[in-house]
Amino acid sequence: MGGTDQARGTTRSPNETDANDNGGGVTRNLPSDGLINLDHGDPTMYEAFWRKMGDKCTVVIKGYEHLSYFSTNKNPCWFLEPKLEDSIRSLHGAVGNAETDGYTIVVGTGSSQLLQAVLYALAPQDQPDPINVVSAAPFYSSYPETTNIVRSGVYKWAGDAHGFDKDEPYIEFVTSPNNPNGVIRGPVVNRDGGFVVYDLAYYWPQYTPITSSLDFDIMLFTASKCTGHAGSRIGWALVKDKEVAKKMITFVVASSIGVSKESQLRVAKILQVVADGCKRFGSSDGDNLFEYGRNVLAKRWEILRETVKNTQMFTLPKYPLQHCNYNGDLTQAHPAFAWIKCKDGMEECEKVFKGVKILVRSGRRFGSDPGYARVSMMGKDEEFNGLIERLSSVIQICNNDD
Repeated sequence: MGGTDQARGTTRSPNETDANDNGGGVTRNLPSDGLINLDHGDPTMYEAFWRKMGDKCTVVIKGYEHLSYFSTNKNPCWFLEPKLEDSIRSLHGAVGNAETDGYTIVVGTGSSQLLQAVLYALAPQDQPDPINVVSAAPFYSSYPETTNIVRSGVYKWAGDAHGFDKDEPYIEFVTSPNNPNGVIRGPVVNRDGGFVVYDLAYYWPQYTPITSSLDFDIMLFTASKCTGHAGSRIGWALVKDKEVAKKMITFVVASSIGVSKESQLRVAKILQVVADGCKRFGSSDGDNLFEYGRNVLAKRWEILRETVKNTQMFTLPKYPLQHCNYNGDLTQAHPAFAWIKCKDGMEECEKVFKGVKILVRSGRRFGSDPGYARVSMMGKDEEFNGLIERLSSVIQICNNDD
């Protein structure tokens, strides 16, 4: 889904040591000629925040605890840990980005599993033809593969929602804010016979203004982009229809017999710590994760825009000022990714970056023009600083060529 990128980063040498922390991550020396992988969405910029938090999120699980498959008999999702459910509802209530009253919470092993579970739950099982799955381009690059990988006979990837003109049933994925371009979105197809699933991985205050508490039928979230804990592989769905929720649970049970309790309990603790600190703006404790994340991303976007503003080599999206209900002021989006467009006439944008040893994801992967590239803004400081340094060199070389 929109919040789950395969982590294909380079491995670090075990003898690398931590140096100065400049806010976005634990800084290490990056070889001047080393490959910088900004293709993936690995949220390592949050490491410095969680280091500063010390043992506040430490969870101790003894050997005899949590042996059973079962967590609760009070919820249709019987493998959902009650502490995780409570912390999810607490966090959404504190942020005000989504309603939880009247919703069933379904936990998954990352949001990728929930994406598959949604397709299983919504696709009719008794139709001769598979239901069409669409999303408006530029769409999250993993949607086509995730939809088609199991070669299901009941659903199939049908491409860009803008071009879907068949009078047939459909499932539309709406990623909002969008991955890759950070734009707030709604459904495109808008006709009878369809289902809409909202992928809200980035609808958190560090990435975008929170303008309303959403109450769509199916809403997907992930700890990966909310708190940076991608390695714990915890995602959750807020599902209004209990029968749809039960079908999603059936899929999770069939594919993995539930979700790791260790991961659930760790994320439950983390989410509650975030919820407890998320209303303390400017606290001397510095324990507001969303304030931290917004400050880091806002600074990075400022630097990136300054780097390219006096050139005609690249362009970046512009985002309007909006009132954020969470922090109570006017702000603009600072997305997790930069959707960069190379000027007309330049070679494929991905190749421009590859020429200076930066891996990015081509616009072609998102059903869009190869003149675009998606660049992660969520890495550690040395990766972002390397991006700026090398981007400046690309601009200088291209300007000299002109």
